[in-house]
Amino acid sequence: MEKTKVNNLKYTKTIRIWLILGLMMLIVQVVLGGITRLTGSGLSITRWDIITGVIPPLNAEEWVSEFELYKETPQFHKINSTFTIQEFKFIYFWEYFHRLWVRSLGFIFLIPFLIFVVKKQLDFYLIKRLGIVILLTVLTASAGWIMVQSGLVNRPWVNAYKLAIHFTLAILVIWAMVKTVSDVYLFGSKKLIPSKKIVTFVLGIALVQMMIAGIMAGMKAGLYYPTWPDMNGEFIPGVLLNSANWGWNNMINYDTYLFAPALIQFAHRMLAYFLAAATIYMFFKLRNKVEESSKKWLNAALILVWVQVILGILTVLNVQGKIPLFFGVSHQLFGLLYFMTLLFLYDSLRKNKA
Repeated sequence: MEKTKVNNLKYTKTIRIWLILGLMMLIVQVVLGGITRLTGSGLSITRWDIITGVIPPLNAEEWVSEFELYKETPQFHKINSTFTIQEFKFIYFWEYFHRLWVRSLGFIFLIPFLIFVVKKQLDFYLIKRLGIVILLTVLTASAGWIMVQSGLVNRPWVNAYKLAIHFTLAILVIWAMVKTVSDVYLFGSKKLIPSKKIVTFVLGIALVQMMIAGIMAGMKAGLYYPTWPDMNGEFIPGVLLNSANWGWNNMINYDTYLFAPALIQFAHRMLAYFLAAATIYMFFKLRNKVEESSKKWLNAALILVWVQVILGILTVLNVQGKIPLFFGVSHQLFGLLYFMTLLFLYDSLRKNKA
């Protein structure tokens, strides 16, 4: 069986394929999270039953029981009070599928992991790397439930900052998985490595941008300024120019005052422009200095950042009382792919002694 060697350790082709499958399932999980958020489905299931929650309602009586639990939530009373049980089933499906995918990911990832350990096909290094992935996944799931609980008391949506924490942890899970895949597949360069400072810089900006994106999604900030290139006729929203608005209370009470959504969307837009410019600079700085294996990631980063900018603009311009599902999910997916491309680029520039 074909094997890969890293740090004098060997991993089979089966293990490599298993890791790629895990990474792909993580990407799908993030996308499902976006769909769940944009369809308003995240609060449709009011309990977190790890075992019994695998089985959805199977008859009319069970559906009525679940619907009655949902009727006790602020979201139902303040937003969806006219919902029929059929409409409830739609949002229930997406939240159920989102949670089922998490369980499936654990099943597909954990059982082979234990088998490989028992068969001694994993060395301590890879066990440690995968242990980090598992730990971060558990933290992400825990943060997800804390996030859901924040929308079951008093307010009809989850807390924006808790959503951002949940999303950031999900990004860190993928980061840890990308690093593991890069190690197992021996991503690296065989010649003199150019400075990676520019890649590190762009990566840092991209991570901050994704954290802001999580806050923006939680605040539903995209709904307030559905225009481009201006923001409702202004380059800088007037609410940001009044120094009296710059207080922590306005950042906390984002549901009742425009300041925080305006600030977050303005920051998200400006950082997007800066990130696109930094990516272009990185491309021209490195394109003639890296090997072909690194150049493919460099090219991909340049393409994806522009796709991401265009999708962001189309998302804003197609807001009609709510974020458009297709553009919103695509914007999140391509943002994630762009970030992963930067991670793989960074790993491909390290010195490979194999």
